[in-house]
Amino acid sequence: MLNLGQILGAGIYSVPGVILNSVGSIGLLFSFWLLAPLFALGGLMVYSEYASMFPKRSGAQVVYLEQAYPRPQFLVPVTFAVTSVLLSFGATNSIVFAQYALTIFDIPITSSRQTIIAVAVCAVGVAFVALSTKWSLRAVNFLTGLKVLSLVFLVFTGALVLGGFTHIRDPFANFRSPFSGSTTNPNSLATALVKTNFAFSGWQNAFNIIGEVHTRDPGRTVRKAGFLSLLLATCLFFFVNVAYVAAVPKDEISNSGQLIAALFFQHVFGEGFAAKILPIMVALSCFGNITVGQARILREVARQGLLPYSSFFASTKPFGTPLAPLCLRYLLTAVVIVALPAQDAFNFLVDLSSYPNLVFNAATAIGLWLLRRRRMLTGLAPPKYRAKNIYVFLYLLSAVFLLIMPWVPPETGHGDVSFWYATYCVVGLGILALCGVYYWLWIVVLPWLGEYTIVEEVEQLEGGALTTRLTRKHYSSADDGEQQPLIVST
Repeated sequence: MLNLGQILGAGIYSVPGVILNSVGSIGLLFSFWLLAPLFALGGLMVYSEYASMFPKRSGAQVVYLEQAYPRPQFLVPVTFAVTSVLLSFGATNSIVFAQYALTIFDIPITSSRQTIIAVAVCAVGVAFVALSTKWSLRAVNFLTGLKVLSLVFLVFTGALVLGGFTHIRDPFANFRSPFSGSTTNPNSLATALVKTNFAFSGWQNAFNIIGEVHTRDPGRTVRKAGFLSLLLATCLFFFVNVAYVAAVPKDEISNSGQLIAALFFQHVFGEGFAAKILPIMVALSCFGNITVGQARILREVARQGLLPYSSFFASTKPFGTPLAPLCLRYLLTAVVIVALPAQDAFNFLVDLSSYPNLVFNAATAIGLWLLRRRRMLTGLAPPKYRAKNIYVFLYLLSAVFLLIMPWVPPETGHGDVSFWYATYCVVGLGILALCGVYYWLWIVVLPWLGEYTIVEEVEQLEGGALTTRLTRKHYSSADDGEQQPLIVST
């Protein structure tokens, strides 16, 4: 449920049309919905070996990279912290909510209307979480159930279409000559893979809390949960796409943008009330993802001393909720929604949020080989679970492919934004460069100027759990006149 709750978001309702517009054929559309989970399976196996090495360490990728790359000290947590802050916006779900809300009420979608509704619904979601943790969690549980029901309902409706029980005259028309119109352009293929990866993001969610899994073999438990959730999501997503293709003409799918689900129900049920049911469920599903957000991740980053004004961002006053991180998240979301052209905002933000993570994914795959060698040289026993090299290679290959291929110019009419196609690559690399600058200033320059050092302290939380935080320790003058640190880093 942890994995599925994150996987079943707005992706399956918003990206199939963009993917078909990129790849050009129904056959490649289906191929990418099978290729993305295959790469995700490689990542699942990589994470499983890391989890077998460190079964009591929650945090997943940041922990694994810290173990694989211990030097320079603090580089990995600082990079993750800065990236988490700069990419903490919830704009994609807000934008899809706005588009489906306008469609439900038959209001033409314009840039100003989309922007206003997206900013407003994000404000409502943030306010809901800020006022009550209990009720926001109840809302998320209810909306997660709606996500599953809406997908099952969509698949069932697609089966009725294929069985000839609706007024769709030729449900198999799009399945004939499935690879007609296929493209081989690397940029278009990379765009399609980015979008399908976005739809499957969340398969690794349970690894984030593996330290709280109280079974005999937590790694095995989380690995099985990851495999089952990935398999279920793959089946649901594939047959949802079958339903889309059976009911909606190919050209309309390509031009649907993020509204393929609404278009599907209009073709099956006409313009009546029944055609509004699924768009309502899609909008509520997007709202559920807005309320979850990354506020608690930002609070944890602040609590560990990785951000300026740590005490302010770590505070839960006055409502017992992470109010300051929520306000920061809302501010970032509103800025990107207003700043970007409305017609390009969704595609650009999906691509941008994925690009820095690809660097982390490639480093995670390579880091596994480095850790294996290091453990072998030190005489440590091999982990209980060992991923086959083909899985490690698959995970690395997908990251490298998506890092390089978007720089190739797309074919005319197949780009997914109206401005320069590789803008998100430049911005993504710029974010990583900012991480390096922040690290250099915070870990090197400011301690030198302020005559202190950054050390890691172990802190005991309520209930006995241990965590670490970075803090400043100022120098004191020793008898010999040299400056010595008061505390050695733990």
